[in-house]
Amino acid sequence: MDRKEKKEKKNLISKHLDTSNSRLKDEEVDFLHDFVNNYDDEYKGKSKTKKSSYDGWSSDGKYTRWEEETSTFTEDIGIREEYKYHDDDGQSGGNTKEIKDARGIINWFKKQK
Repeated sequence: MDRKEKKEKKNLISKHLDTSNSRLKDEEVDFLHDFVNNYDDEYKGKSKTKKSSYDGWSSDGKYTRWEEETSTFTEDIGIREEYKYHDDDGQSGGNTKEIKDARGIINWFKKQK
């Protein structure tokens, strides 16, 4: 890809995602360009949930933790990640984060493989 084509694609991407301070390889620019162009048809509104559990140890002894991670493609271009956990001793918690930057989107997709 020549510089002009890469710059045009990055300009389109930057209208939807934060590309500041992102050094993007040609294949990453191509991926994000396709992601932005096909977002409404292929991603928007879709969700993916992963559930897992494991046993651990604390000062109170052995416990089991159940985890749930849900990734949702938001109305505007981006991904919302929700993490929740619940321990068999009643402890629970979680957090939510929004991914709206180019590098974050690329890293999210790499993590899914």
